[in-house]
Amino acid sequence: MFPEWTWVVGLMIGAAIGSFLNVVIYRMPRGLSLGEPKHSFCPNCRTQLRTADLVPLFSWLLQKGRCRHCQNPIAARYFIVELITGGLFAVFWWQHLIAGQDPVKCVVYSLTAAALVAAIFTDLQFFIIPDQINASMLIFGLAGGTYALLTGQEGAWMGPLPAAVAGALVGTGVLWGIAFLGRLAFGKDAMGHGDIKMARGIGAVLLPVGALVSFGLAVFLGAVLGVLQILVRKKAAATAAAEEEPAEEDYEPESIGSLLKCGLGYVLCFDVIGLFLPKFYEWWFGENPFAYESVEEEDWEPGVTTIPFGPYLALGALALMIFQGPIFEWLQAYWSQATGGL
Repeated sequence: MFPEWTWVVGLMIGAAIGSFLNVVIYRMPRGLSLGEPKHSFCPNCRTQLRTADLVPLFSWLLQKGRCRHCQNPIAARYFIVELITGGLFAVFWWQHLIAGQDPVKCVVYSLTAAALVAAIFTDLQFFIIPDQINASMLIFGLAGGTYALLTGQEGAWMGPLPAAVAGALVGTGVLWGIAFLGRLAFGKDAMGHGDIKMARGIGAVLLPVGALVSFGLAVFLGAVLGVLQILVRKKAAATAAAEEEPAEEDYEPESIGSLLKCGLGYVLCFDVIGLFLPKFYEWWFGENPFAYESVEEEDWEPGVTTIPFGPYLALGALALMIFQGPIFEWLQAYWSQATGGL
């Protein structure tokens, strides 16, 4: 559809989206509005940033990672988010607008990837995945599924259900099932609610089979990278003062009734509706969807073995979105070999 060189356009669009994601990652977990203040500001001196400070990728590099006004360091995360998002947009631009001809899939995958990048960084830093991010993935998936239905694409239906809806239900069911069984078996919270809602959005975008494969990739990545993350934390804890977990006796796992009620709410998308009707959200889930705690890095330290699963869910989904063809070909070949060609 486009000349080969236009992947650069995808890169720059993605980098610009990444610049906005940095605002999301910084403000949402701290309880700050995305609209107020309207301008971007330095997180150190709070000075309003001008055009020269806001050019994606280049501003951070040219200013050597420092604020032009106060000269304090600006976290490398700002550049990394822009680079990753730009790279993902460039990949999907190449796959679906240069090598292929599927602009809707390009848009859905690119926007979903942006939401996943934001989820990765908020969850890694604060163990929070804002509802707005998870809801956006669900909306992207359902919008792509609706287009597939309207244009009569193959695979738009999964039995009596639209494939995107079936995928959302599969994603919700798998992660909620893990949370429920873990609560019954071990008496502890086994899965975060943000992870359940993320899986719902991933299912809507990747459809049932894709969602299941991406969850398998997430488990594999979690097993490998999670161990490395624990080892790094243990080393850091050993060089610092001995860290003690907060009093575990005060910990109360979520009740079975609450887990059941929330699971039903996620299936019926009450959390998404509640973003537009906060009182409804409070009535069903017992909390305000916009009342985030103002969490700063120094205020809370996770335990050495506390590993968020959301980033691995996101990485599994991104891996499948990028390498979908080779992964499905390998799985099909493996299945054919394992079943004797059945």
